[in-house]
Amino acid sequence: MAIDVTKENLCINKIVGQKSESIVVEGDIIVPDIKPDILNTISTAGNICIYKKEVLEGKVRIDGDVNVYIMYLADGEDGATRSLNSNLDFTQVIDFEGCNADMSLDENIEIKSIECKVLNGRKISVKATLLVETKIYSNENIDIIKEVNNICDVQALKSDLQINALIGEGTSKAYAKDTVVIENIDNLAEVLKVELSIINKDTKTSYNKVLAKADVNAKILYLTEDNRIKTVESKIPVMGFVDIENINDESLCDMKYKLKNMLVKPNSVEEHSVYIEAEVELYCRVYENKQIQVIQDLYSPSQDLIFNQRSINTMSGKSTISDICNIRQKVSISELNGNQIYDVNTKPIILARNVSNGRVTFEGEAHVEFLYASNNISGVDRNKCVIPFEFSINQENINSNCDLETQIEIQNQDFIVGTDGYIDAKIDLKISLDISKTIKINIIDDVNVDESKQREIYSMIIYFVKPNDTLWKIAKKFKSTVADIVRVNNIEDENKIYPGQQLFIPKYVYTKQEETA
Repeated sequence: MAIDVTKENLCINKIVGQKSESIVVEGDIIVPDIKPDILNTISTAGNICIYKKEVLEGKVRIDGDVNVYIMYLADGEDGATRSLNSNLDFTQVIDFEGCNADMSLDENIEIKSIECKVLNGRKISVKATLLVETKIYSNENIDIIKEVNNICDVQALKSDLQINALIGEGTSKAYAKDTVVIENIDNLAEVLKVELSIINKDTKTSYNKVLAKADVNAKILYLTEDNRIKTVESKIPVMGFVDIENINDESLCDMKYKLKNMLVKPNSVEEHSVYIEAEVELYCRVYENKQIQVIQDLYSPSQDLIFNQRSINTMSGKSTISDICNIRQKVSISELNGNQIYDVNTKPIILARNVSNGRVTFEGEAHVEFLYASNNISGVDRNKCVIPFEFSINQENINSNCDLETQIEIQNQDFIVGTDGYIDAKIDLKISLDISKTIKINIIDDVNVDESKQREIYSMIIYFVKPNDTLWKIAKKFKSTVADIVRVNNIEDENKIYPGQQLFIPKYVYTKQEETA
């Protein structure tokens, strides 16, 4: 006989798997006919653009390119500096056991290093090493049994839980477009390097929409016609909406910003400007804090219940916190000798993360590369330094059982060159922590009554409590009830029993019904 139950539907978002691996993207760049031969390279930089990603049966596929800028010393032009710009396309297939096309992919790809080798005056071999981090998520709709309605003596073990239920997810595109103006005295010869990064991210939820706002920070290194190297920087605002039903301003939003395509186009010399356009993918998951009561186990003293019991993993305690790590250090690079710095590239790296109750401590390094004026043949040189840092974030709900995801964003940086070969480095890092906890809950499915048994007699047995026993376990074992055991034994606190304790257990005995012809 089927049992009438009250159910509540929940959407559970869970991680199916995650991987981190390095891939190598290689290719040759041919020098265009309008540019001079290469003597040697000065510096390299790049931007990652992902234009397609797919979750397939047992694997994921990511298609993208590395937009590479190479500064080089021209051969036979009195040490003139020139640049090359090219795209290295790549396709990466990653095996993921248990994934399928209904699941979603969250990827993060960073450039670990770019190496160049001059093959001849007209060709360069480029090898880019990328760090690829991927997570596969699945969404499962489940029915939670809250009440059993048509059996009067059902005994239910209930738990009150606070979970993060998935409301929905969605994707949209936004565009950052701007004309970046350079100084009027500079006649632009060519763009040497462009670096794009997404900063100042912010989201707001309202009725059925998520508003995403950020800035695309564009840093352009360019060469003037009179062979001077200059830098200009601009913050380009970007804004977009992601439509997701049934959300409101109290919903929890997890927004990812991904650079998909970029266009850099120098305008005419007379305009003294560079046009930049960047396409940004907005991918959002939205959760709600939900208080639920779950029946994890049940039985009836008068009926023999048949049901399925299974465990599921779900998310709880989701929150995001951030703080600013201020790095202040005097760096010694004697080669600069007070010369002008053209460009600084800073890459923060987390080396270790230690989690204790209420605190996360980070140990890391800021890898800083300087491009500066020098007295060598090219008039340009580069040098590197490593600045260690340590930083802690305090939050009372952090512990070793939490799932933590770390994001680092360079908020500000300033480098002041002294005449003594020292540089005053000031770097502000915004370190953000996405905090959650994976909890396991037991749920009940398909409750039925086995009508082949009926109650025959009522009896009393004597039972001695064993280690790890609870009144619930004892009552279920003997088809009694916690209330009856408490009443018969005059127990004051049902949560306090001890091994060896003697209990009188009222119980029911069942016999199989005889089948009628």
